[in-house]
Amino acid sequence: MVRPFNFVVLICVIAYVTAAGRKPTPEPDDVSVSDECPEPDGYFADAEQCDKYYECKSGLATERLCPDGLVFNDFSIDYEKCDLPFNIDCSQRPKLQTPDPSEHCPRKHGYFAHEQKNICDKFYYCVDGKFNMITCPNGLVYNERAGICSWPDEAKREGCTSEDVFQFGCPKVNESIAVTHPRYADPEDCQYFYVCINGDTPRRNGCKLGQVFDDVQKTCNWARHVPECADWYKGQLTDEELAALENPPTRKPRPATPIRRKGVKKPREEED
Repeated sequence: MVRPFNFVVLICVIAYVTAAGRKPTPEPDDVSVSDECPEPDGYFADAEQCDKYYECKSGLATERLCPDGLVFNDFSIDYEKCDLPFNIDCSQRPKLQTPDPSEHCPRKHGYFAHEQKNICDKFYYCVDGKFNMITCPNGLVYNERAGICSWPDEAKREGCTSEDVFQFGCPKVNESIAVTHPRYADPEDCQYFYVCINGDTPRRNGCKLGQVFDDVQKTCNWARHVPECADWYKGQLTDEELAALENPPTRKPRPATPIRRKGVKKPREEED
């Protein structure tokens, strides 16, 4: 007959062995991390591909891809955001998904230069593979690195330099004049002129409507004051319209509205 004391000891030994062989239950915060999920929860960029990222929940990673043409913005692990490539540094993860091109759109989303290399001031804005052509303001070209219109010397595009675009070269001057960014009249258009940055990089600027560039005074002036350009607006504006631009009518100030004050009621006299 087994004594009760020995039976109790046997039960304790079995319980101890079972507990020793069982893996400990992880605490709620004890979640494993991986290369894809450096933290249990959040959105994390792929190490090699700029438009790939991972959505992590409790350490479990789900691979995601940005729409074609956009890349993952990893500014915060709390936000899932795809952005234009101009806003993100992809130099450390340069790979991208296979493009899905359409007419004028090398990828489904983004800004893209005109196919003809010598057309510098036009570019395409693509959304879901559909394009819209945009023209830069006069004197600017599309900057492929920034996705905006900028001066040709800033865009640094082959075939789209200042000399290529304007067909104008800055005259050679000494250093004392160069630092003043000298101005020169546009030989083809009285309303425009060139500013030579540091004496050697031309940028095209214009005068407002009704004015022309005075190459003597090196400033904009009304056309009638510049003999060689006095008739520049002939056929575009009448003499009356030019005069109105030069001397716009002054608006008469509104008369001040008098402030009306409520009358103060006199106290009623008490009757005797």
